[in-house]
Amino acid sequence: MKKKENLFLKDLRRNRVKWLMLVPAALVVILMCYIPMTGIVLAFKSYNYHDGIFGSPWVWLENFRYFFQSGKAWTTTRNTILYNLAFLCVNTVLQISCAIMLSEVIGKKFKRITQSVMFLPYFISWVVVGAFVYNLFNYEFGAVNTFLKGLGLDPVDIYSNKGAWPFILVAFSAFKNVGYGTVMYLASIVNIDDHLFEAAELDGANMWQKIRHITIPCIRPTIVILFLLAIGTIMKGDFQMFWQVTGNNPMVLETTDVIDTYVTRSLLTLQEFGMTSAAGLYQSGISFVLVLIANRLVKKVEPDYALF
Repeated sequence: MKKKENLFLKDLRRNRVKWLMLVPAALVVILMCYIPMTGIVLAFKSYNYHDGIFGSPWVWLENFRYFFQSGKAWTTTRNTILYNLAFLCVNTVLQISCAIMLSEVIGKKFKRITQSVMFLPYFISWVVVGAFVYNLFNYEFGAVNTFLKGLGLDPVDIYSNKGAWPFILVAFSAFKNVGYGTVMYLASIVNIDDHLFEAAELDGANMWQKIRHITIPCIRPTIVILFLLAIGTIMKGDFQMFWQVTGNNPMVLETTDVIDTYVTRSLLTLQEFGMTSAAGLYQSGISFVLVLIANRLVKKVEPDYALF
C-alpha cells in the first residue's frame, strides 16, 4: 500500500502541471454531478417546502409504490425502452452507412459540403423542429394536407392518430442525429491504414468486399463503444424531442409518453417531488444494470472492446 502511495506522490510531483490542469474539470464534475446526487434522498421522503430536502419526513418506498400504482409506470417504461432501441438501431445503421458512403466519395469539396449539411440539423433546437412538424402535419394548413387537398384527397388528422407518431419520432430523431454520428464513424474510418485498402485492390477486391472485410471490422471497436454508451441512456427519453415535437398532445400520449414527459407533467400538476425523484432514480438504476449486463456480454465475446 505504501509503495502505491509513493508511486502516486512521485507521479504527482513529476506531472504536477498536468494534475493542476485536471483540477478545473474535476471541480466542475464534482459541483455539477456528484453534489446534486445528494438530492436522491427526495425519492425516499415526503418533501415539503418548510422542512426542505433533508428535514422532510421519510416515507421510504412509498414514492415508488405511488409511481407504480399510478397506472403509467409500465406504459412509459415500455415506450421509453422501445423508442430508444428504435433510435439506436435506425440511427446506428444510417450513421455507419453515411460514413462509409462519404469515405468512398473522391471529391473533397463535395464531401465537405455534404458533411456540413448533414451535421447542421444537430444544432437545430427541438423547439424549431417541433414548429416544423406542426406546420408539416397540421390538419387545416399543414403542408402534407394542403398537398393532399390539391390532389382532391381527404386530409389526414395526424395529431389524433397515435399509430403514426412512432414513425414520425424515429424519422425526426434520425434527421437530427445521423449527421453527428456520421462524423464520429467517419473519423474512425479515416484512421484506417491505407495500406490495407491498397493490398485489397492488388488482390482484386471490389468496393463492397473492401467495405465488408476491412472498413466494418476496423470500425467495430467504435461501434461497440458507442453502443455501450447508448445503452446507458436507454431508460432516458429525449425530453425535448417528445415534449416539443408532439406538443404534449393528450390524444397520442399512449404511444408518445415516456418517463421523462410523465414525470414533468406530474411535477407541474401535482407537485409530487418525491414521486418524480423516485422515477428518476428508477431510470438511473435500470440504466446502470443494463450497462453492466451489456459490458459483461461484450467482455465475454471481445474483451478488448469492453468499457471496464
